Amino acid sequence: MKIPFSPPYIDDSVIAEVNDSLRSGWITTGPKVKALEAEIKQLSGAGEVLCVNSWTTGAIMMLRWLGVGEGDEVIVPAYTYCATALAVMWAGAKPVLVDAGEDFNISVEGIRRAITPRTKAIIPVDIAGFPCDYDAIMSIVSEPDVKAMFKPTSAVMKQLGRIAVISDAAHSIGSRYNGKRSGSETDIAIFSLHAVKNITTAEGGAICLNMPAPFDNSKLYTELRMMSLNCQTKDAFTKSKAGGWRYDIVGMGMKANMADVNAAIGLAQIRQYDKLLQERKRVFGIYDKVLGEKAWAITPPEVCEGRESSRHVYALRIKGFTEEQRDEMISKIAAREVAVNVHFIPLPMLTLFRLRGYNINDYPQAYKNYSHEISLPCYPQLTDEQAMYVAQSVAEAYAEVVGSK
Repeated sequence: MKIPFSPPYIDDSVIAEVNDSLRSGWITTGPKVKALEAEIKQLSGAGEVLCVNSWTTGAIMMLRWLGVGEGDEVIVPAYTYCATALAVMWAGAKPVLVDAGEDFNISVEGIRRAITPRTKAIIPVDIAGFPCDYDAIMSIVSEPDVKAMFKPTSAVMKQLGRIAVISDAAHSIGSRYNGKRSGSETDIAIFSLHAVKNITTAEGGAICLNMPAPFDNSKLYTELRMMSLNCQTKDAFTKSKAGGWRYDIVGMGMKANMADVNAAIGLAQIRQYDKLLQERKRVFGIYDKVLGEKAWAITPPEVCEGRESSRHVYALRIKGFTEEQRDEMISKIAAREVAVNVHFIPLPMLTLFRLRGYNINDYPQAYKNYSHEISLPCYPQLTDEQAMYVAQSVAEAYAEVVGSK
């Protein structure tokens, strides 16, 4: 039985929505992008939502809007995909890495220790779709001593008056935090809509705006939408109207917009997201039933203290395994034609970051999480039979590795 890791969910409704976009004669930013923004706004409870062409571009744009630049620091987890830190670097600032906790997410106490007068933002990451402890993080940035340390270097920072919190919610669309859906817990949250995510537009991202008063999120949406189109005063849809050709460029913007033909994929998916999320829960349940009984299996956090995962990735850990044993186990699973993955290689282990002086020995929990983690396939199309086969393949591979030692 051959099991791919994460194929996109494409049904007849997705194909029909994309065909509708193609037949409309309008395939770049237009009505379907606006419709997708409205759907994500309703799902997340965010103040406003702006769709862009990737999570990374969205993060760079928001850091630039905030005014982050040379000499500034942004706190990010050591245990995340590289884009979290690369966005900070593209904005001109320095990523300050913080170790993980046992739930994979960034250590809250580590954040506290990492704050300096140069800290302008914190980007926590909901690893595998399990939300961070946002009450604790938002509490830290609001503490009088932390606010007194804050040194704003832009008009936006002065207006905010504290460190900004930008949630890397790449994995967590549809997760819950204290009864609310992900996307409204922090100043800004950014979803990824990449091909392997719970909701996809092939490539894309969605910026959720929740800036506190005196910011006006509706006005901010208009400003950022223009910024995502090179700060052009008219988008292509408006310019295409008869006599509407004249425009101006009023700032140094970016080309970050999402196209309608991409939005159409996500639009069809998000309209049935509750059903798709239930299917992910079903797969998680099968893995939990089979692997949860194994003394050697550490099943991923799913529902805990008001936090509920989006079940984006089933991040299994193998108790007591070394990195080498984990790799051997992956090879044995692959021999059974089951595709698995690892989330993630910690940033200090990657050449770009290692050469900049980051040392994995400074992040022991991040390394521990990585060294014995195996991500199992989890998607709506996976049948009960296939999920059982995956779980049994994992158990058999474990037995073979342990038996060979």
